[in-house]
Amino acid sequence: MPTPVIDRRRLLQLAAAAAGSAWLPRSAWSQPRLRESPFGAGVASGSPDASSVVLWTRLVAPELPPQPVTVRWEIADDEGFARVVAAGQAQALPELAHSVHVEAQGLAPDRWYFYRFLLGSWVSDVGRTRTLPAPDAQVARFRLAYASCQRWDHGYFSAYRAMREDQPDAVLFVGDAIYEYARSVNQVRATDGQTCVTLPQYRDRYLLYRGDPDLRAMHAACPWFLTWDDHEVQNDYAGDAPGDGLPGVADFLARRAAAYQAYYEHMPLRASTLTQALGGLLAGREVRLYGERRIGRLVQLALLDCRQYRSVQACRPAGRASTTLDPQDCPALQDPARSFLGAAQERWLDERLAAGGAAWTVIGQSTLFGQRDLSPGPGQRFWTDGWDGYPAARRRLLDSLAKHRPANPVLLGGDVHENWVGQVKADYDRPDSANLGVEFCGTSISSRSSHPERVPDFLAENPHFIHADGTQRGYGLAEFTPERLQVALRVMDDVTRPDGKVSTQASFVVEAGRAVVERA
Repeated sequence: MPTPVIDRRRLLQLAAAAAGSAWLPRSAWSQPRLRESPFGAGVASGSPDASSVVLWTRLVAPELPPQPVTVRWEIADDEGFARVVAAGQAQALPELAHSVHVEAQGLAPDRWYFYRFLLGSWVSDVGRTRTLPAPDAQVARFRLAYASCQRWDHGYFSAYRAMREDQPDAVLFVGDAIYEYARSVNQVRATDGQTCVTLPQYRDRYLLYRGDPDLRAMHAACPWFLTWDDHEVQNDYAGDAPGDGLPGVADFLARRAAAYQAYYEHMPLRASTLTQALGGLLAGREVRLYGERRIGRLVQLALLDCRQYRSVQACRPAGRASTTLDPQDCPALQDPARSFLGAAQERWLDERLAAGGAAWTVIGQSTLFGQRDLSPGPGQRFWTDGWDGYPAARRRLLDSLAKHRPANPVLLGGDVHENWVGQVKADYDRPDSANLGVEFCGTSISSRSSHPERVPDFLAENPHFIHADGTQRGYGLAEFTPERLQVALRVMDDVTRPDGKVSTQASFVVEAGRAVVERA
């Protein structure tokens, strides 16, 4: 299947050029006359550190030329831009869907800023962003919202309106920023009716999602840390292997390359996510999303990629990529050569856990980590697409936590469209084994749970979890201090209406030095 994805070397050159913040000579300017604002996709920021942050927008207008367009940007101390602290120009390149990724440098640590883009007489929405504290700084508090799984046709993204009112310092989004499906049963909002396969189709789907005002406003409210799961490409894909089949799609790597390029084009990511690649997108090689951020001496955040490098699911049934099964019926499940993260990412994570250096060790990853037996009563059944389908890989991560003893490990995840809260066990088959950390796996922004009525039975079967619920959509709000972590599960009463109301489903506390999560 031919897909219009540009050559990797050219793509990397373009991304690096577009990320530059230098002033351009007047001869390099392209300022088309536009009858309407080109900033309808909104603005966003992400990948912050102590001195820089990525500022994003995408130009969308009928009159945009098939050439680069020069966009101005400004960062200020105040919302009125009376005190501009940094400014420059960047190129919006047609090869990258006229997206803009400015890597603003030289900012002060631990500071809130306002930013905007300008093109001719048009001015974008004003975004608010921040830098992180210096790596050696003592930090009193940091509020991190975590979220995943926003499906347009399943409901409104009103959870983001509530999240914005909660005023987090940053958002950790752990996957499923779009869904590739054509439609759903009993859909709340219609898509274009196409399954995403080509680059234009993925681009259109991102623009559709950015049409949700609450999502657009939350992207403008604070910086985001980002990783992906499967629906940014295809349900249950694994590395370079396709997921659930779609007739007529023969070239999965071309489809994946298109999806990966569209993801980069629509997210506030650094150009280095592409320059880390070992080969081209079309060759099926790396887009480097995993990495570490330090929030002073308070939080060491390791952000993982659980899709790009994983082994194919064991014992795949005909026509599907994953299933639930009795582990005794699938010996391949235990193969130590199978990896969930890939060997290089596993080594990197082990090194970061050994380094430590912060009061809290946070691992942001895409799905439920703890073992979840889906067969109440005798016997076991596990879902093969999550960590339960890769027990040897989970064992290696548990061994790494036990060996290095990083301070106060906290795993944050999503994917399952249900809230799960519990302890990270040294051995999930032995309830009396040591706690190595705690886990908060969040529900979805809007995506439906498959069988919410069965969750209480699953919870009773897995005593290392203390809370589970699949009936409500929402997000988590985690507040870190040197002494404790407090987490609120924030949920909406009805995502099928745009004016849904938020409440707190449950609250939890984790005291520093104790790998135990307790109800607040």
